[in-house]
Amino acid sequence: MKLGVIADDFTGASDIALTLAEAGMSVTQFIGVPNEPAEASLQAGVIALKSRTASVNEAVADSLAACEWLLKQGVEQVVLKVCSTFDSTPKGNIGPVLEALAERLDAKHILTCPAFPENGRSVYQGHLFVNDVLLNESGMKDHPLTPMKDADLRRVLAAQTSWNVIHIPAQVVNRGSSAIREALPSSKAMTIVDAIHDEDLFTIGDAAKGQVLLCGGSGIALGLPRNFGVESATPRWLSLTGKGVVFSGSCSAATREQVATFKASNPSFEVLAEDVINGVLSAEKIRDWVIEQTKIPIVYSSADPEVVKEAQQRFGTEVAAQAIEKLFAKLAKLLADSGVSRIVVAGGETSGSVVNGLEAKRLIIGPKIAPGVPMVRLPDRPIALALKSGNFGAADFFERALALMEEGA
Repeated sequence: MKLGVIADDFTGASDIALTLAEAGMSVTQFIGVPNEPAEASLQAGVIALKSRTASVNEAVADSLAACEWLLKQGVEQVVLKVCSTFDSTPKGNIGPVLEALAERLDAKHILTCPAFPENGRSVYQGHLFVNDVLLNESGMKDHPLTPMKDADLRRVLAAQTSWNVIHIPAQVVNRGSSAIREALPSSKAMTIVDAIHDEDLFTIGDAAKGQVLLCGGSGIALGLPRNFGVESATPRWLSLTGKGVVFSGSCSAATREQVATFKASNPSFEVLAEDVINGVLSAEKIRDWVIEQTKIPIVYSSADPEVVKEAQQRFGTEVAAQAIEKLFAKLAKLLADSGVSRIVVAGGETSGSVVNGLEAKRLIIGPKIAPGVPMVRLPDRPIALALKSGNFGAADFFERALALMEEGA
């Protein structure tokens, strides 16, 4: 194994695994830290953690455990994969995890760039933009767990680390990879690098050759495989038909639009935190409803941010979130046992719950559905998944994902 990725959530892991697979690397997405060695043929391993919203201590411990396993597989470079919106809390977990990994890997310079221009994420003058607005003006300002109120990544990261945080501007990136390397300081530092175009990420990837630790969104992986002599390829896919279902737990504006689009022509079931917490609603009840439908249904808890905030204030943020996540985990298992073979999921936390409910240990990466979202499948069961970050995909994403699962590639 040449390249190892530690992803702080499940959708992000699929996202960067797709980037590496399309670049030609043989890659597997692992759910949590594996207990056994990887196949000898693997060039890249992506470990999906649930560390974005965990406590700092837990996030650090899990990330270090993932790093140890990757090092045992022989990796030469480790990437901490974070969301392309860099969402975290004022205390972490990006800064503390990077510090711990840097100490373990003896890294002095950590190139950091969450940009993914193809998906509308760019970094300019150290500020993160979502399409044409600053991060703090986008829907991320209302995220129920990690609201982002500042677009200046230098300030966001500096609040989480004792390391120096510096910035390499677009003007330097435009001069090429050698200019980026020359701009790195002699002392240890975390370095925010501007990226406006996809080509900038290839430049950053070239500059990162030989660096043991990087941090970014999936876009940072665009230029890494060619450092190991790998050529691009399209992941294969064997068609999978059968009953399908859509789960949505994201409250992002993009997902709410996707839910509304899908509901217009498909049966829908809204999950309210109050009903779950009070025992009014069970996974078994929803399972029975899903199986009865003649068209593919959607089960969703994607509400307006104000509705989510009200539930959090009534029951507590963690209580409300965990109740929904446990429900989706149990529901995924019940539906898979009932013959559902195609499952589309929106939201990182919801995706993690579904994968855990299915007791998946690793995922096979398939072709791209939308930028940042591949089809994946379980290696030992006829189940296909699409694990979508809340902000990704067009309005018809759910329909497109379900249809592509039935096509071969």
